[in-house]
Amino acid sequence: MKRANPSNGGESWRRFIGRSLMLVTVALAVSAGLHAQKENVLINKGNQYYKLKKFDESQEAYQKAIGDAPTNPTANYNLGDAQFRKNSFEDASKSFDVSVGHAADKNVKEKGYYNKGVALIKQQKTDESIDAWKNALKLDPNDEDARENLEKALLEKKSRQPKDQKQNQQQNKQNQQQKQQQPPHSKLNKQQVDQLLRALQQRENEAQQKMNQNKPHALSQPDKDW
Repeated sequence: MKRANPSNGGESWRRFIGRSLMLVTVALAVSAGLHAQKENVLINKGNQYYKLKKFDESQEAYQKAIGDAPTNPTANYNLGDAQFRKNSFEDASKSFDVSVGHAADKNVKEKGYYNKGVALIKQQKTDESIDAWKNALKLDPNDEDARENLEKALLEKKSRQPKDQKQNQQQNKQNQQQKQQQPPHSKLNKQQVDQLLRALQQRENEAQQKMNQNKPHALSQPDKDW
């Protein structure tokens, strides 16, 4: 199987293997129902466009087939291939996911998991890609590409952990400092606040009355002596 080596950035061990995407072909069986024949015609039409690198047209054909049969594993698998070629990695991983969820063919299922892992690593979803390649190896323990990518993904995750822990510690420290700087929130409800205000007003009135009582009266002026 031909290999490509698209860079995922960083050191050489972080370069994941992206195999040439392989289309799943279908046979136009005479005994198949009219509905199934229509799906197969659309899938084969999409495959012809795909081989000509007309990925927009191939995607359209696969999507029409899926419109008639949303869980068709072949149509979804090939749609994922076309989406991957257009760098629509998130859509591709979803299409591969539908395919592996409904595929009865072990080979299609294993390839779907493998391609899903590559689409996920393109999105920097390391944990999810690890799960996908583990599932691929469960179906085909001899898939060396899946094994190599899994090892690289595990190394990447391990190298990232100290950095993530340091960032979490810094974030926790910042949150603690902000919490200490914030004034304490009042735990009084509205009724308690109103009572407190009335008590303060009453004390102020009492103090004012006391000041008025203690204030010396002004001396009356003597009558004029005419």
